[in-house]
Amino acid sequence: MASLLRQIVAGPRSRHPEAGLDLCYVTPFIIATSGPSGTYPQRAYRNPLDQLVKFLDYKHGEEWKIWEFRAEGTGYPDSEVYGRIRHYPWPDHHPPPFSLVPMIVAGMRNWLLGGEKKEGRKERVVVVHCKAGKGRSGTMACSYLISECGWKREEALARFTERRMRPGFGQGVSIPSQLRWVGYVDRWTKGGKFYVERQIEIMGVHVWGLRDGVKVQVEGYVDEGKKIKLFHVFTKKERVVVEGNTPGGGGFTDMISDMAGFQNQGRITGSKSSDQLDSGKFNKPQPVESAGSSSTSVDTGAEAGGGAVIFKPSTRVILPTSDINIDFERRNKASMGWTMVTAVAHVWFNAYFEGNGPEQDGKADDTGVFEIERDKMDGIKGSSRKGTRALDRLAVVWKAYDPDPGRGRKEDIIHEPGVNSPVRETQAADWKGGNETSPGLGKDLGLRTESPMSADISKANSVKSNEANDSDATSVEGVKPSGPSGEDLDVDLNNLPQPEANGSEPTLAAVNAGLDTASATTPQRVSEV
Repeated sequence: MASLLRQIVAGPRSRHPEAGLDLCYVTPFIIATSGPSGTYPQRAYRNPLDQLVKFLDYKHGEEWKIWEFRAEGTGYPDSEVYGRIRHYPWPDHHPPPFSLVPMIVAGMRNWLLGGEKKEGRKERVVVVHCKAGKGRSGTMACSYLISECGWKREEALARFTERRMRPGFGQGVSIPSQLRWVGYVDRWTKGGKFYVERQIEIMGVHVWGLRDGVKVQVEGYVDEGKKIKLFHVFTKKERVVVEGNTPGGGGFTDMISDMAGFQNQGRITGSKSSDQLDSGKFNKPQPVESAGSSSTSVDTGAEAGGGAVIFKPSTRVILPTSDINIDFERRNKASMGWTMVTAVAHVWFNAYFEGNGPEQDGKADDTGVFEIERDKMDGIKGSSRKGTRALDRLAVVWKAYDPDPGRGRKEDIIHEPGVNSPVRETQAADWKGGNETSPGLGKDLGLRTESPMSADISKANSVKSNEANDSDATSVEGVKPSGPSGEDLDVDLNNLPQPEANGSEPTLAAVNAGLDTASATTPQRVSEV
């Protein structure tokens, strides 16, 4: 029964034919395996730790060592693997903090090249594992082949898929942000293995096709990458609706974003940016039929495109590293005090690489714009036909933060350690598990109750807006809209807001109290004539 459970859990991943374990040889010196466990019930469906150790001892004697990447905890103490383990944990389904990459690949290289060469002595191997031995493990296995063995990016990814996956069951590394990181490693290698870590300030987030009921927030890594910290949740007062209405499911106009109370204003006329809008820099969304009419979206189940919105933080949003995550979540009102989370999407990027650091001898641009289509983001992004799509396109305006202009910006210059140099290891997560690795607002699909902790941020209502009390929404002072089709974004960073204080980590209570949500600021739904 246990063997059958392991086969089911392993699913599309290849199992070693000799050992019967969920592992593969990516190359003769790199083994990728799912996370083993020495305790029940996990060992009934994961690799039993004692069987994995027995296999490694039999095949490689003392010449094996584990590199693990589990911020949620390994599930076993180091002593169970003779202490032959190095820890570089980060959260599941995400790319690594890039500052870890030089240490990981250098440590693997030094281990493989070390040891005395004696007759009859077995060759050394590296064992990489995360939870499934796929995304995080594949990212670092491919990174090693690219940076230390001279493989091309496409060759490394293809090899990992070939060895780790059963034929026809998809890619080994499949999460878009992890694939982006493998591309970063390729550029880092070609640029001399030089990386500069900087603090980054988020100046604005431009969203095209934003639907109603969508929360937008900024996240980054802390605690050496073991945790994802929520740095900012955008509120109604921090947005400018440039054009269009974000449609809801009920056909009413001027919808409310359930997570942040964004009252959409329709097309802006008479503003300082009206000429820019008319020039076609924004793709004009399809018109939404008036409330009470029989719209195409209702008849077919499809959802029209949303509005074009610019979010500008009212307090400075400064991340401690160049790794940046922009997160979206869409909620729709259900019934009986429930809401339905219908789409979760996010995207990681690194400002050093988006600023062309490797191609400029480490002197990355001080400002930049990261752009991406919704279909290339991570997560469960939903579809327009099912009414669960959150957005169409995203652009993030960023700049390197200088806390004391003229005295030198805070930078951490990171070189790959040399062959004979010590390599720093990060602190392991608690192996027993239960470690908090991401913000506690929840990112899974499904029904949620409107508990006291979530009631104020989980109502996607379709109501009439109160334009008299929402005059701030119509102002586009100093905003220069940018094009959604890949052209250069015309963004003047000097005209963006200059907040007075740095942002701090929002607590869940603060999010609930301060987002100006629909339930707190708008009247009950009104009947349409």
